[in-house]
Amino acid sequence: MEKSIDLASIKMLNKAAAENIDTAWQRFDQQQPQCGFGLLGICCRNCNMGPCRIDPFGGEPQTGVCGANADTIAARNLLRMIAAGASAHSDHGRDIVETLYAVAQGGASDYQIKDQNKLQALASELGIPWEGRSPEEVAGDLAGMALDEFGCRKNTLAFLQRAPQKRQDVWAKLGINPRGIDREVVESLHRTHMGVDADYVSLILHGLRTSLSDGWGGSMWATEFSDILFGTPQPIKGMSNLGVLKEDQVNIVVHGHEPTLSDIIVYAARDPELLEKARAAGAQGINICGMCCTGNEILMRHGVPVAGNFLQQELALITGAVEAMVVDVQCIMPSLSQVAACYHTKLVTTSPKARIAGSEYVPFDEHHALQTARNIISLAIDNYPRRRPEKVQIPAETMEYMAGFSAEAIIAALGGTLDPLLGAVKDGAIRGIVGIVGCNNPKIQHDNGHVTLTKKLIANNILVVETGCAGIACAKAGLLRPEAAALAGPGLRPVCEALGIPPVLHMGSCVDISRILVVASALANALSVDISDLPLAAAAPEWMSEKAVSIGAYAVGSGIFTVLGTVPPVLGSPNLAALLTEGANGVVGAAFAVEENPEAAGDLIIKHVQAKRQALGLA
Repeated sequence: MEKSIDLASIKMLNKAAAENIDTAWQRFDQQQPQCGFGLLGICCRNCNMGPCRIDPFGGEPQTGVCGANADTIAARNLLRMIAAGASAHSDHGRDIVETLYAVAQGGASDYQIKDQNKLQALASELGIPWEGRSPEEVAGDLAGMALDEFGCRKNTLAFLQRAPQKRQDVWAKLGINPRGIDREVVESLHRTHMGVDADYVSLILHGLRTSLSDGWGGSMWATEFSDILFGTPQPIKGMSNLGVLKEDQVNIVVHGHEPTLSDIIVYAARDPELLEKARAAGAQGINICGMCCTGNEILMRHGVPVAGNFLQQELALITGAVEAMVVDVQCIMPSLSQVAACYHTKLVTTSPKARIAGSEYVPFDEHHALQTARNIISLAIDNYPRRRPEKVQIPAETMEYMAGFSAEAIIAALGGTLDPLLGAVKDGAIRGIVGIVGCNNPKIQHDNGHVTLTKKLIANNILVVETGCAGIACAKAGLLRPEAAALAGPGLRPVCEALGIPPVLHMGSCVDISRILVVASALANALSVDISDLPLAAAAPEWMSEKAVSIGAYAVGSGIFTVLGTVPPVLGSPNLAALLTEGANGVVGAAFAVEENPEAAGDLIIKHVQAKRQALGLA
């Protein structure tokens, strides 16, 4: 019970203990005490004169061998985290861009352009002619434009124009307009090399620039092109939690982040020939389930059940009922191969970027997508007879959800305009809007940070939008159902009931936080203010990944107050900590706060929202 608030997870943790299988929680305990220098961000391994560390208590040493002090070391470490996070999201984006380009060139015939309306709208926005041209011709020009943005030929990013002009002016004044996605990541690594940038303020400003290249570049391209290829999400219902696994079916869990793989597996699993093969193996069918953000991608487009979020990936295998876990990139624990070996489960890796010892590697590329998907499903079917019934224990817990609230879906639900939402914010029925995002972290009770903070905010008439593992946590807790409006405050509740929507809107995977930026910009433009003037906030109650550091940085860089639930490695530099939590307000109009208690985090956000309302002259 101390490890998770999710009953299905607790059951699987007990099973793991009985079967002597380590999970992330046990390995976390084994790491205690964790390195104090690392937690404070004041150890440096950037050259081989080190590793160096700073005495946090003011004794010697106070500099590394090269003379770098705590401010420099902590800022360099943070910038490298931002660069890694931005590269992860943006490399995902590049893969999606390249898939659309291949479709346009006729080289990826298993995919098609499913949302031609979005293709046309995006082409119009970016000045690409579309009248009298085939969708493939338009897509080719769009993909070519996007590929240019990963270098630095253009020296700017197209989607920056979506931000309010006041926000663009802030970036220009500070000199942090991203010039190219790859360029900013490469420059981050250059700046943090031994003997280059040693000014912590300069380092953090470039960190903001790098993160903006993610949020307004790589991630935004990933979202827009995923919608074009796989369909723009619309509200859809489905089921969540480990109970979606089926005892009488071939269970395949797709895990990772890139929809090019998971979407085609969902399609291939409907093949009558494969279904007949499954029945011949003794199963009643093929059950595709999602995990983490790949789960978010297919649940919001197909209503495919989602088995869980980050800390449940091992637990899904511990049910003993998974024939194959198929992974691509990001947030995949190397431990999966060891856990899978305790059962009949096959761990199938598919990306050359993410090989895991002990897995079965089936290389995937968009040019042979359907056949590869069929091969993977066949592999899982062949494994079904090897299942050991005495090892199978599937928790009964499931929960219905409503997902798929893209920016387009939200506007459609409001009658085609943001005016009803603006009206509700102005009259106080909705006090503000908060984006809750991020991972799970064994430092925090699993799901508690997400669920507790969400419940507090909606009870105080704050509309919550969510992505990633936060969205899955709230799906399992029943907060993504229209019935959850009963938990909302007296202003928010009737708004949700009138629209038939939950008080918590699922907007997609972690890369889809760019959707939140689009909505925030639209609201700011409608009111002729900057994003930083709006009653908005963001929170990552259980974050753990470098991607979350990039997300938090581009949220703050875009003018959104952001509350973190786990402490970033910066406290060894009081100057850096003060810059991030206070000084940034005077630079970009927003800052970070760190609060591990989700109730207290809610208080901080409510206070911030009220202050922004008062500044706008709203009651």
